[in-house]
Formats: sequence, structure tokens, C-alpha cells
Amino acid sequence: MTSAVTPELEAATWGRRVLALFVDWVACLAVVEGLVAAGVLSGNPNGLGTLALFVVESTLFTAVAGGSFGKLATRLRVVRRDGGGPVSLARALVRSVLVALLLPPLLTFDGRGLHDVAAGTRTVTV
Repeated sequence: MTSAVTPELEAATWGRRVLALFVDWVACLAVVEGLVAAGVLSGNPNGLGTLALFVVESTLFTAVAGGSFGKLATRLRVVRRDGGGPVSLARALVRSVLVALLLPPLLTFDGRGLHDVAAGTRTVTV
């Protein structure tokens, strides 16, 4: 009888997490700047539009693909703390809003950011 062995998921380093956040922010900024240049949006592309797009992108990508664009590009994934399964849309939204509020780097617990603790998730390396 063969048992299924689940490989232990390694926690992501803070360096890769910061790189993923940078990739996300630059991508969202580029999209918003493109929309401003095309006349679809008005105003400053460095304002709340970029932050709002970041929250939407990060929430949807995390719920659908297991990580934001930046996390996928840097080979990181967001999984549920209990079992490593996919993250629900509600958990992804809580996580993304807390990231936007800049809480993760300020408070950490058990090697996870506050956003991961509140959402019941963890960020792992693929």
C-alpha cells in the first residue's frame, strides 16, 4: 500500500516577498499610467488608483492562481495555513487590504506577516 507524501512547503524569505511586492507595484503603476495616458482615467497615476488596482489584482490573482502577479513571477505562492490548500476570495481580500495598509512588515508572528496571520495563510516558495 502506497501513501501519498506531501512535500513540506518552505516559507518564503522576506527578500523574495519584497521583490514580489515591487514587481506587483511596478506592474500596477504601468497599467494605471497607461490608462491615464489613454484618457481612460484622469489624475495622478501615483495616487489611489495604483493602490486600488494593486488590491484588486492581488486579491483576484491570489484566489484564482495562488499568488499575485509578482508572487507568481518570483515563484512564490500563498496557501492556507491549515493544509496548504488554495486561498478563498475572502481570505485573499483580507490579506490584500492589510498589505495595502502596510501592516505586514511592521508586525510579524511565527515568521509570517500580520496579513498572513489575519487571513490564515502563509507564503511559500515553489
